Amino acid sequence: MMNEQINADSIAQFHDFIAGQKPQLQNLYGQLLAQDLSRQQWDGCFQRNVLVVLERAYDDALAYLKSLTLDGALSGVNRGLSDLTKALLTAFDGFVDEFLLFVVDKHRTSCALSNFPDEHKPDQAYVNEVRRSIAGLWQDFALDVNAYVLECR
Repeated sequence: MMNEQINADSIAQFHDFIAGQKPQLQNLYGQLLAQDLSRQQWDGCFQRNVLVVLERAYDDALAYLKSLTLDGALSGVNRGLSDLTKALLTAFDGFVDEFLLFVVDKHRTSCALSNFPDEHKPDQAYVNEVRRSIAGLWQDFALDVNAYVLECR
């Protein structure tokens, strides 16, 4: 019973950590966009910077997760996926959608990008292309989280 409480506490701490990362990731995106604009590197800046920020977010989340105490032996495993992994990954529900809304709004309100319509107002095809790239990052992250949790048995 004690270890179940440890897992519950660690899951809560992980969720809090992820929620606390959102403003920092938005700030990082703004910094990367400003750097690109100052270097006149606007072509592809939406996709490039979204992926840089989310890759960092996933790396930081995995590092933080590894600092927590988990007991994977208490968690069921179905088709190789730990129930503990599922509980941890729910911290990201809506995370990408919320971040992309922020980024698209930032681009649409940027005077500096107004001369570059593809970046100023990314169309649905461009956003979907970015989403496909994000899906690859997410898959790698989720597999890494699951592998780690399974090692904690």
